[in-house]
Formats: sequence, C-alpha cells, structure tokens
Amino acid sequence: MKALYAQQNSPGEEMTFVFQERENLPPSTDHEVKVQVRACALSWVDTKLLAEIKLKKELVPVGREISGVVLEVGSKVTFFQPDDEVVGILPLDSEESGVCEVILVHEHYLAHKPHKLCWAEAAGTLRDGLRAYTALHYLAPVSPGSSVLVLDGASPFGTIAIQLAHHRGAKVISTAHSLEDKQYLERLRPAGGVRQPLVARVIDVSHGKIDVAESCLEETGGLGVDAVLDAGVRLYSAEDEPASRGQLLPHKHDIITLLGVGGRWITTERNLQLDPPDSHSLFLKGATVSFLNEEVWNLSNVQQGKYLAILEDIMDKLSNGIFRPQLDEPIPLYEAKVSMEIVQKNQARKRQVIQF
Repeated sequence: MKALYAQQNSPGEEMTFVFQERENLPPSTDHEVKVQVRACALSWVDTKLLAEIKLKKELVPVGREISGVVLEVGSKVTFFQPDDEVVGILPLDSEESGVCEVILVHEHYLAHKPHKLCWAEAAGTLRDGLRAYTALHYLAPVSPGSSVLVLDGASPFGTIAIQLAHHRGAKVISTAHSLEDKQYLERLRPAGGVRQPLVARVIDVSHGKIDVAESCLEETGGLGVDAVLDAGVRLYSAEDEPASRGQLLPHKHDIITLLGVGGRWITTERNLQLDPPDSHSLFLKGATVSFLNEEVWNLSNVQQGKYLAILEDIMDKLSNGIFRPQLDEPIPLYEAKVSMEIVQKNQARKRQVIQF
C-alpha cells in the first residue's frame, strides 16, 4: 500500500513528492477509525507553519481533506460504525497521508457524509468551506443587508465564500483576475429560488486600470463595505514590491479606504504591517483586522464541538446546492505527484482532488 509524502532536504529548496510503501495498518484502537479513502483533496503544504509549531519532519504526509467509508472502529468509538460514509480533515500532526487507500483517524476529526454526495465534491469542499465559515461566521459575522468584498472570487475559496455570504443575505462584490474569471463570476447563480447573480458587482483588475476602493465606495453609496476577505495584499508601493508578488493584489491602503464604519478586514497576509497612519484610519472607523488561519481548529481541541458542527453544516449546504465548489476533473492516483507539484507552486485555479 502506497502513500504520498512531501520531502524538503533544505530550507528554500523546492519541495519534492514521493510515494512510500506502507505496512498494513494495525487494528483500530480506542477512539480510532479505520477509513477506506475514496477521495482526497490536495492543498498547499505550509512548511513554515509546520516549522513554527515544531512539526517539521523529513517526510510530511500530503493530502489532508478526505472522504471515505468506515471499515472498522475502535472499542471506544461512539459516533461511527462500519460502512458509514465520512469526511474529515487530518490534523497537522497526523502521521497519515490522505493519499493512501486505507488510513487510521481519530473519531473527533470526522463527520458524516450525506449518501447522495459524490466523494470528490465532499473532499474538495471541506477546506474552503471551513475557511469561509471561519471568516464569515466567527471573524466577521455576515447578516442580511451587509456588504462583503471577496477578493479573487473565482478561486476555489473565493467561490465558496461568495456562496456563503450570499446565502446569509449579504450584498457581494468581488474582484476578477482575468476575463475568464469575470465571466465565471457573472454567471454564478443560486441553485434555486430567484435566479439573481450571486455577485452584485464584479471588478476586473486584470489590466490594473480600475481602482478597487473607488469601485466599492461607488457601489455602496460612499459608505464602504462591512467586511473584506482578501487573498493577500500589497504592503509596499509598486516599485518597492518584489517582482514575485502578484501586482493584481490591492494595496493595504486601498483596503482600509474601502472599509465602512465598524468594518472588518479578514486577511490571509500573515506578515501584514500596519503603519501608525493605517492604525489611525482604522481607529477613526472603529474597524478591526482579523487573521484567517483555519488551522486553529485542529491546533486546539477547546472548540472541537463547534468544529465538527461546521463540517456537518458544510456537508448539508453542499447536499442542498448552496455550495457548488470549483473542482477540476477527478485525478487518478498515479497522477497525484504531478498534481501536487502544481498545487505547491500555486498554479492550480481549481481544487485538485485524487479519486480512488
């Protein structure tokens, strides 16, 4: 039985991916569940985070969002029984690779999967659904009538965030990084009911000629948006920014400008730096900045009940057509290494899912 692992010989070196032979798993013990994996979504391996929390090792398991069938359960497992269909995100300290036919998982990391959902959809929606919930339910609760700006809305995460915000009754504005993305966002419609577009306004930033802040203020009658969900920001002026940074990202000053009174900025930029004038602008608006790191759910067991409720609700919204993920065609196991290399280089515009 083979499993996929990531290998990095020295810091800064490009990561390589290797299949390793695994011995047959022992029987499930206590709270462990043995799962036959049917699909596994691929996500970027954050080596910096692993090093910071002292989990860096020579071989890092790859593929953490899984869907599958329970084969057997440990003596103390209460939530599952053999033949149950389940989904889950393996914790950061897991020794198991999701890109493997059979794995052992603690029952507290699994949730039930509705029977009508296909395996690839279930696995491919988990992480983006968790991120969207963390941002728009816990960090910046969205309610009917509020306005939300989702940057790079055509990304897998952006798509789910738009769908969740719209479902909560918010007016959604989004940016598009290409003509194809713009057309995709303009075509987004709810699964049922009134077939109005999910996105009230799509801002095409692919040519760099449109001012995002100005467009948002225009769309909100000069009031600014209630919540911003970024996909990274520029911290410096264009001439000072490293060439590798995406010039399609808005500047941090633009984000602060377009925030309304009491607005919330949810950022994925871990190295965000705010100067005193930036902080003063946020103070005058009574606005807040929150950092989006969905890994906190698995780094602490304090809110395990809430975490499992989120996973169950993601599956419920997926089965009801509220969530419709951006998935590529299912990938066979023998192409997993090549697909993972594309994901690690951030070159995949759709969620990559391995199907067994």
